[in-house]
Amino acid sequence: MPLELITAGESHGRELVAVLSGIPAGLRLDREGIDRELSRRQHGHGRGGRQKIERDRVEVRAGLRDSLTLGSPLLLAIANRDWENWSAVMDPWAVDAVKAARRRLTAPRPGHADLAGAWKYDHAADLRNVLERASARETAARVAAGAVCRQLLASCGVEIRSGVVALGGVELLAGPPSWADLERADDAAPLRTVAPDREAELVAAVDAARHAGETLGGVVGVVARGVPPGLGSYARWEERLDGRLAQAVMAVQAVKAVAIGAGLEAAARPGSQAHDPIVPGRGGLRRSSNHAGGVEAGISNGEELVVRAFMKPIATLREPLPSVDLATGAAARAAYERSDVTAVPACGVIVEAAVAFVLAQALLEKFGGDTVADLHAALGAYRVRLGSLGPEGFTAPRG
Repeated sequence: MPLELITAGESHGRELVAVLSGIPAGLRLDREGIDRELSRRQHGHGRGGRQKIERDRVEVRAGLRDSLTLGSPLLLAIANRDWENWSAVMDPWAVDAVKAARRRLTAPRPGHADLAGAWKYDHAADLRNVLERASARETAARVAAGAVCRQLLASCGVEIRSGVVALGGVELLAGPPSWADLERADDAAPLRTVAPDREAELVAAVDAARHAGETLGGVVGVVARGVPPGLGSYARWEERLDGRLAQAVMAVQAVKAVAIGAGLEAAARPGSQAHDPIVPGRGGLRRSSNHAGGVEAGISNGEELVVRAFMKPIATLREPLPSVDLATGAAARAAYERSDVTAVPACGVIVEAAVAFVLAQALLEKFGGDTVADLHAALGAYRVRLGSLGPEGFTAPRG
């Protein structure tokens, strides 16, 4: 069974849920580890008042017993504590008379899903029907599912980190990050940047933006190390690992561009400076650089997998941009609801989850197994088969 994920729920609904199917049986889940990822997603200077209300915790309602996965779909649920304040507005069974008494949102926000979603789903009478699902609150469910995936990956020796490499136009790192770069990002720091000595400067920039009614975007870097070579495929275009990573990361709200490795920089270089020489190492083959970011021809090559996500400023502005009231056709100011000044630090955590899901999916495609023991056995046999022809550090069986 392929690894699949579907999420459901609205921003101010009763809860968010994720159904993750295809996780093999026998994976011991650490609930605190999942909750830790949810907490990381809520962290960061510049977040709005919603984060003071929510204290995200996971409930596993199916697919788990005695902390071990059963091989059946996992049902993960995250309660929305703010539901109590919105239950009348979000009541799924309200009759038309009750709905008519509510304040409707009819002035779409430029840069948000409001107008395009209203056109697509015929929700022009009340944009709340769009924004509740389009909201980045949905990513809590993806982070919970990604936390399960990263626990599966960790059992196979794969680790994932992230950090902010640019914020509000201030570049903190030239080019793609390495694992060593991201080790400088402290989860307890206000903005989780790779330049701790510049955090105070950037905190002040976020505060200035808040005062001006503005929002700030930025760039996050994510690196996975220990990724086995051979994940993905060049045989079919839709199986290419870099394409799948790009799709998953671009599906994160407000992300407008993705780079794998030195994708941006390599476009301006001659070929001799854009590729990674292959040289013999003490325990296998190695690369003297990693411009490819761990993926060549749609297949992982055993080097650090490097992804950057470029996040635009949040579209909900305290000083709204011009819009049109869809109810009257007259010029209006865009709707405003409580929002963040910046969510770039949280974006890194969400992108980690997206990367974890794609890597876990590709890992299970390559090595299969109904149980985690089957998966580990297949991975160990693969390491032996590659021997000295594999990437340095990958040849010795682990665990």
